[in-house]
Amino acid sequence: MSHAVSALFARFRATAPWALRHLVGSVFIAGLVALLVIGAWFPPPFFEISGGLSLFVLITAVDVVCGPALTLLLLHPAKTRKALAVDMALIALVQLSALGYGVHTLSAARPIALVFEVDRFRVLSHADLDLSRPEAIPGWARPWGFEPPRMLGVRSARTAAEKFASVEASLQGIEPSQRPDWWQDYALSAPQAKARAKPLELLLSMHPQQHERIAAAAAQAAQQPAAQEAARAEDLLWLPLVGRRTTEWVAFIDPHSARIRGYVQADGFGP
Repeated sequence: MSHAVSALFARFRATAPWALRHLVGSVFIAGLVALLVIGAWFPPPFFEISGGLSLFVLITAVDVVCGPALTLLLLHPAKTRKALAVDMALIALVQLSALGYGVHTLSAARPIALVFEVDRFRVLSHADLDLSRPEAIPGWARPWGFEPPRMLGVRSARTAAEKFASVEASLQGIEPSQRPDWWQDYALSAPQAKARAKPLELLLSMHPQQHERIAAAAAQAAQQPAAQEAARAEDLLWLPLVGRRTTEWVAFIDPHSARIRGYVQADGFGP
């Protein structure tokens, strides 16, 4: 028994340098993926709102562990060059397949639109969309794009039949904001957004224990106003911001332009 354990440790000692080099390479690739994910697909604060953080950690952890672990188990200097080449090709295939699937999953989860819907903003990814009419989905809303999330609104039903169909879809869990053929330019929904928005004072009163954090986020959002926009934090309005994975965010909007000025993690529906 001790001889077998010694042989196993000897094998791992011989393979460990290869696995270590593989680990360094895997971490480097994970860093490149992080630049893509954080820099392009999930700009702050969507890394948290859209679940990009948990997905990225899971995918990179599996990929970083998978490759070096297989190298440690399969490769050995005593093998022939042909056997080593076959093992390395198999390891590369498994690791690249896992990474490719993971990155594709992230691309489908990236935020593509912020849609104003009745009394809130909804963050949408391609995975959230109603795919029953693929021809209605614009090219920029498909996976593997690099555009920042677009600001949109939801139009009203045009006919009684369309309204009835919308109610049926909502009962099945598909909201109007998830149907691309119901999207409209945010400027058309801006008056309704301003009418539904609430004053900062109300948000602060709803979360007295988070007063300082919310006030600091509002002050940051009030910085660098565009022409004819509010320059004071206390003048900003807010609406709840929801997504597939969270309902506990708020978007600060300008009382004049209705443009989103910033975000803060707080439950906009009450404590």
